[in-house]
Amino acid sequence: MSDSIESSERAPPWLLLIHQLPPKPDYARIKIRRRLRDIGAVAVKRTVYALPAGDQSREDFEWVVREITELGGEATLCEATFLDQATDERLIAAARAERAREYAEIAAAAQRESSDPDRLKHRLAVVARLDHFEAHGRADAEAAIMALDQKKIGSERSAPALGTMQGRTWVTRVGVHVDRIASAWLIRRFIDREARFRFVSPKGYRPEPGELRFDMFEGEFTHDGDRCTFETLCRHFGVTDRGVSAIGELVHDIDCKDDKFGRAETPGVRLIIDGIVRAHSDDAARLERGAAVLDDLHAQLAGART
Repeated sequence: MSDSIESSERAPPWLLLIHQLPPKPDYARIKIRRRLRDIGAVAVKRTVYALPAGDQSREDFEWVVREITELGGEATLCEATFLDQATDERLIAAARAERAREYAEIAAAAQRESSDPDRLKHRLAVVARLDHFEAHGRADAEAAIMALDQKKIGSERSAPALGTMQGRTWVTRVGVHVDRIASAWLIRRFIDREARFRFVSPKGYRPEPGELRFDMFEGEFTHDGDRCTFETLCRHFGVTDRGVSAIGELVHDIDCKDDKFGRAETPGVRLIIDGIVRAHSDDAARLERGAAVLDDLHAQLAGART
């Protein structure tokens, strides 16, 4: 796409943040400048920033307004259009250039084998959300991440044949919650359909021959780096189903509490899992109830038709 507006293209209305900060504290300007950069705002003047008008832009700017006010400054929001097309072209070109730079950085990072593809996917999603004007480079970044992901998978230990995993005893701690409920569902649905589950107290437990431990200290399958147990299982056994991947993002954010993926469904799923835990003290019952919820959730997230 050209970096200028075609004569037939109508420039969007803009939401403007007009602000003023006190001379002290010294870090205030740096803090607000970083916040404006993080939401993708472009500078009209030194103290005037713009975003395409919309609900998300308004919410992003309102958070910045709150921070400015807390720092002792003043800020005003208004919606505006510019009479001269040159200003629209300059703002759009600046926004595209910044997003293109970020896409290029992501693509470059994906060339390094030490990079984490999951982190780069999250970073790409953040940049794409701010890409209001279809900047160049997104496809290249996506392709680079995909290549890195495939290379990582290929370099890891080959996934064991699932036929050898049937009818195993899977052990985890008593008092299962979201990661263990979801991991048990994943195991029985995609890894070991004849799985038997055993719930133990970590204190004094000694594994029996042939048992597989998950989401527990020194377990065969547990948290690995920033991955929750559900994600570890998916990666180890090569489960790449689209619905499972989406559930993995939900489980990660609920269990790790880091809002890495920020899916809209997360608060609702958290509420349902908390309700299952509150209503059922028996771990087997929690797995049964959780499996029913996850089956339906998987059908929706995988795009299955009824």
